[in-house]
Amino acid sequence: MFTGIIEEKGEVVAIEQAGGGALLSVRGPVVTSDAKHGDSIAVNGVCLTVVEVKDDVFTVDVIRESLDRSSLGGLAEGSAVNLERAVRADQRLGGHIVQGHVDGTAVLLSRDPGESWDDLRFSLPGPIAPYVAEKGSIAIDGISLTVTTVDDDGFGVSLIPTTLKLTTMGERQVGDVVNIEVDVIAKYVERLVVRQ
Repeated sequence: MFTGIIEEKGEVVAIEQAGGGALLSVRGPVVTSDAKHGDSIAVNGVCLTVVEVKDDVFTVDVIRESLDRSSLGGLAEGSAVNLERAVRADQRLGGHIVQGHVDGTAVLLSRDPGESWDDLRFSLPGPIAPYVAEKGSIAIDGISLTVTTVDDDGFGVSLIPTTLKLTTMGERQVGDVVNIEVDVIAKYVERLVVRQ
């Protein structure tokens, strides 16, 4: 489990295609400080398992399902990525419950820079739409954010300077594809209601 509070921006140093999936190597001095084989690290919001750590670079297997459902297949050497280690039971939950199980992708439709924050608007894919609510939580590329607006065509978020500086969201351009994970509580509520 993760919180959506990004610990650092990492850099992809290598991608190797492997049996329909890929081996992804990422430089991240903070997340590798105590990482070991078998640990979970979220890369742009996708929970991945560490298979090797060497100095400040960790390597993870990325299966076909993760490549198909997320934007990880579009990464290249030098790409910046958001990194977060799995939360420990004794830590504060600063964002919201993020599983690292990406529900799909969205496209950045517009960004409106302001003096104190930027307003960003994203597409809202049909399968994800029922789970997105104004003032609800959403994870975009692993970042815990609050939905500010939502309608049939998309949703918006507002980003403070800290988020813009410490995550990849400050570099995102209109047309970029991002990973989306909706609030897991909404999915469980729907399943309970449908079963009755």
